[in-house]
Amino acid sequence: MELPSSKSRRRQWGAEKRSEPLSIVHPTPSRRKIVLGRIGILTTMLAWIGYVVTTVLKQLVDNPGAGFRFGVETLSYLVVVTFLTFSALMYLTARQGALTRFRNHRRVPRGELDRHFFDYSDGVTVLIPSYAEEPEVVRGTMWSAALQEFPDLRVVLLLDDPPFPKDSDVLRRLEATRALAGQIEETLREPAMRVNAAYAAYRTLLLKGEELVPGTEIQRLIDEYEYAAAWLEGMAETESVEDHVDEFFVDLVLMGLARELRLVILALTAAKAQRTSPGGQRISELYARLTWIFNVKVTTFERKRFASLSHEANKAMNLNAYLSLMGGRWLREETADGTVLRPTAALAEAAAVGDAVVTADSAGSGADVDFLDVPDTTYVLTLDADSLLLRDYCLRLVHLLESPGNENVAVTQTPYSSFRGAPTRIERIAGATTDIQHIQHQGMTSYGATFWVGANAVIRKQALEDIVEISTVGGFEVRTYIQDRTVIEDTESSVDLGKHGWTLVNYPERLSYSATPPDFGSLVVQRRRWANGGLLILPKLVEQVRKRRGTDRPLLLREVLLRVNYMASITWASFGLLFLLAYPYDSRLLSPLVFLAALPYFLAMGSDLRDCGHRFSDIFRIYGFNLVLLPVNLAGVLKSLQQALTGDKIPFVRTPKVKDRTAAPALYVLAPYLIVAFSLLTVWRNWELGNWGNFAFAAFNAVMAAGAIRSYIGLANSGVDMYLGVLNWLYVAPKKPKPEAPAIIPKTPEQTDWESLLYHGDRRLNRDLRGKGDRRKRAGAL
Repeated sequence: MELPSSKSRRRQWGAEKRSEPLSIVHPTPSRRKIVLGRIGILTTMLAWIGYVVTTVLKQLVDNPGAGFRFGVETLSYLVVVTFLTFSALMYLTARQGALTRFRNHRRVPRGELDRHFFDYSDGVTVLIPSYAEEPEVVRGTMWSAALQEFPDLRVVLLLDDPPFPKDSDVLRRLEATRALAGQIEETLREPAMRVNAAYAAYRTLLLKGEELVPGTEIQRLIDEYEYAAAWLEGMAETESVEDHVDEFFVDLVLMGLARELRLVILALTAAKAQRTSPGGQRISELYARLTWIFNVKVTTFERKRFASLSHEANKAMNLNAYLSLMGGRWLREETADGTVLRPTAALAEAAAVGDAVVTADSAGSGADVDFLDVPDTTYVLTLDADSLLLRDYCLRLVHLLESPGNENVAVTQTPYSSFRGAPTRIERIAGATTDIQHIQHQGMTSYGATFWVGANAVIRKQALEDIVEISTVGGFEVRTYIQDRTVIEDTESSVDLGKHGWTLVNYPERLSYSATPPDFGSLVVQRRRWANGGLLILPKLVEQVRKRRGTDRPLLLREVLLRVNYMASITWASFGLLFLLAYPYDSRLLSPLVFLAALPYFLAMGSDLRDCGHRFSDIFRIYGFNLVLLPVNLAGVLKSLQQALTGDKIPFVRTPKVKDRTAAPALYVLAPYLIVAFSLLTVWRNWELGNWGNFAFAAFNAVMAAGAIRSYIGLANSGVDMYLGVLNWLYVAPKKPKPEAPAIIPKTPEQTDWESLLYHGDRRLNRDLRGKGDRRKRAGAL
C-alpha cells in the first residue's frame, strides 16, 4: 500500500483524529436512553406551554395599555419561539423512533441471504450519474458498486459531461472517466473466469451423480475462497492512498470484503478439521457467492450524444434519460441535429437484414452501430458519483423489498454516513451534521415519514412506472420518472410515490458513505441547493393528504408534521434566527422557560454526536456552523419563493468535488462578518440599557460566529474570496459578435444544407426566404 502523497489535504488543528468508521449495526440503545428521550419530549412541550401561559399571556394581561408595538413584538416572538420549538420537538420525536428501531432490529443471517438469492433471476441496474467529477472519485464509486455481492448486477456510469470538449485538460479527464468501465471489466475478467469454472465443475459433479469426497470438496472450496480473498488483498496493496476517502475504500470496501471471505475460510477449515462438511446445497450457495462478487457488466452511457434525449442540466433528467430507454431496443438514426434514438421492432427483424446489435456501452462510446439494446431489471440502484457502498448493500436491501409485508415499498436506502478522518474542521463538522441526519432519517421511518435521500437508494422499477409523466418535446417523447421541477428531486419523488400508495423505508444499518464538502465554497453550493424547493413541494403533500383521506392507509398527523418539518424547517429556522439576531425584542418577553424548551434538543443532539464518534461539545460548533450558513440558507429559501412567483426553474448546481479549495461567493463570506459586527453592536446597546438577557444572547452569537469564521472559512481565505468577488463584480466581459446563422439555401445547389432542409422543413426555410424577400424590397426601394 502506498503512503499518502503530497497531494493530500493538509490536516488542520481540530480536525478529526478517528479514521475507523462506526459499526454497521447500530448499538442497542439502553432503556435509560429511551426513557430520557421520552422525558425530553414531555419537557419541551410543557416548557412551551408554560412559556405561553406565564410569560406571553401574563404580559398581555398585565400590560393592556402597552401599545400596538408591544403586541406585535409579543406575537412575532411567540411565532418564532413556537416554530423553533416545533422543530426541536420533531427532532426529539424522530430520534425516539430511531432508538426504537435500533433496539428492535435483528440482522438477517448471511446464510438466509445466500439461500434467498441462490438461483435468483431478478436483476439490479446501478445508475451512477456523473458530471465533471474527478476520475479517481468516480473509480472508487464504480468499484464499490461492481463488487456488490449480487447474482445479476449491471453498473452504468451516466456520464453527463459535454461529449466533445475543446479544452485539452477537460478532454483528458473525460477520456480517463470513459475508460473506467472497460478497465474494471478487464480487471475482473480473470477472477470471474476462475470462480465460474470452479462452480461449473462442482455443478457438473452434482449432475453426474458422482459421490463427493467431503474433505476434498471442502478443500477445493477453501482454495477458491483463498484465491478470491488474496486477489482482493492484492488489489488493496496496489491502491494509492492519498486521503481519508481512499483509506476507507481500501479498508472497508476491498479489505472488508476480503475479511468476510476469510471468515468463510475459517469456518470451512474448522469443518474440515472436525471431519464434517456443509451439505451439498450449502456448498453450491458458497460457490455461487463467489460468482456474485466477480460477475458484473460495467458500461458507460452519455445521453448528450443523442439529440432525442433531454439535455436538461440536472441529475434527475440524466437518470430519466436512461430509465426511459430500459427494456427497449432503439434504432440509431443520424439527422441534421445529430443522432436520435427511435424504438424498433423485435430483435428478429433486425437479425433478418443483418444489422448490428449492440449494448448501451458501445453506443455511448461512439461506435458506428445502428441499434442500441438497453436491458431492463426489476430494481434500479441510484448512486451518487462520490459515494461508496459496503459489500452486501444490494443483497440486504433487495431482501428487504422481497420480504413479506413489503410489497408496497418502492424505495429503500441506508441514509449515508460521513467518511471519518476528515482533514479539515469544516468537513468534520459538516460530517457530524450528516451523521445526525442519518439518525433522523432512520427515526422518520418509524412513523412512515421516510424521504428518499438521493445519494443512494434501491428502487422498485414498477413504482417508477406508476409515477412517470409523458410529454412531447420537439417531436420526441420525454418520460419523466423523477421530477426536475426542483433541485431536490429525491424529496419531490418521495411525495409522488406516496400519492400512488407506495411507501419508503430506511434500512437500519450503516451500509453507505458519501463525501462531505471539504471547504466553505463547495459547502455553499451544496447547502444552497438543499435549501431550495422544499416550499414548492408542500402543495403536493397537501394533495397526498387529501387523496389518502378516507382510505385504509390515511396519513397520520405525526407523519404529516414530520414531513412538513423536513421540507419547510429551513425556511422558518432561517427567518426565525434572523429576527432574533436583528430585532431588539423587549426583555419582558424573555424567560428561562424558552431555554428549558430548547435544552432537551441540545442535550439529545450532544448525546447523538457522542454516539456517532464525535464530541458532545460539537453542539456549540454546529451552532456557529449554522450561523455562518444562515445567509446561504436564506438565499436558497428566497430562490424557492422566486420560482413560486415566476415559474422559472432553479438551475441545478452540482457540488464541486475537487481536491483544491473552491472559492465562495463574496456575499456569503461577508455576511458572517456582518453577523459578528451587528451582534457586537447589540452587545454594546444592551450593556448600556442593562438588558442582560439580550446582552448574553448577542454576546454568545458573536463568539460562536467569530469562531466559525476562523475555523470554517478562514481569515486568509475570506480576504481572497472577497477580493475575487470584487474583481468579478467590476469585470465586464467584452461583447462577442453575434454569429450569423448558416443559410440552408445559399446561392448554389452544391452548397445547400439539404439534410437540414429535409429535417427541419419550413421552420428555417421561412426565415431564410423572409430575409431574401426583405433584401429584394430594399433593393427595389433603392
